[in-house]
Amino acid sequence: MKRQKIVMLTAYDYSMARLMDGIVDIILVGDSLGMVVLGYENTTKVTMDDMLRATGAVARGAKKALIVGDMPIGTYDNEEDALRNAKLFLEAGAHAVKIEKKPEIAEFLVRNGIEVMGHIGLTPQTITDFKVQGKDKESADKILEEAIQLDEAGCFSLVLECIPMELAKNITNKIRIPTIGIGAGVHCDGQVLVSHDILGLYGDFKPKFLKSYAEIGNDMKKAFESFTKDVREGKFPDEEHSFH
Repeated sequence: MKRQKIVMLTAYDYSMARLMDGIVDIILVGDSLGMVVLGYENTTKVTMDDMLRATGAVARGAKKALIVGDMPIGTYDNEEDALRNAKLFLEAGAHAVKIEKKPEIAEFLVRNGIEVMGHIGLTPQTITDFKVQGKDKESADKILEEAIQLDEAGCFSLVLECIPMELAKNITNKIRIPTIGIGAGVHCDGQVLVSHDILGLYGDFKPKFLKSYAEIGNDMKKAFESFTKDVREGKFPDEEHSFH
């Protein structure tokens, strides 16, 4: 019997989490909030305070989905920091954490009762070359080995970002845990995208792997313009929207 695909989307606040709860399987409180919410160029300026506040907001809005907190750069460089910060995510309402690479840290967290989602391929916290990873045999073999190590470390799932779909298929077939792709083709066990991207809320960012499902940003701009016009022309508030 064909297994149902896993669906994961990002959320960073109560309202978005509430809307997608019960629809998606996993909500990732991603460090992508650095770009789509805080306006940074990348994820490297995101702090634990940023992530914990967002995680708490998501947890208050989502009661059915699995909530995964994305551990920001520099918060899991050693076992002590990793465990302390992972516990803070759980206290904020996450059910699990996500880390990039570092199988030895993943294994330590799992041994200490923390559910861990791995992440390999294009890893935004440390990558300098933002393009498809694993196109040559040497780099593909390295990514496959990382997948096997994270599986053996006890991760419950693995994000594959921006790798050739044949490599993703090979990884998916060779490891025991589910793979969740983003720019990794059709053979993964699930898929994830950034919610702001699929909704048209993040400008002109249109990577090849992105499919837009709405252009809510345009509708929001029209609403802002209509409100501004009504106020300036004295049409709002009117009698209907005033107390007597």
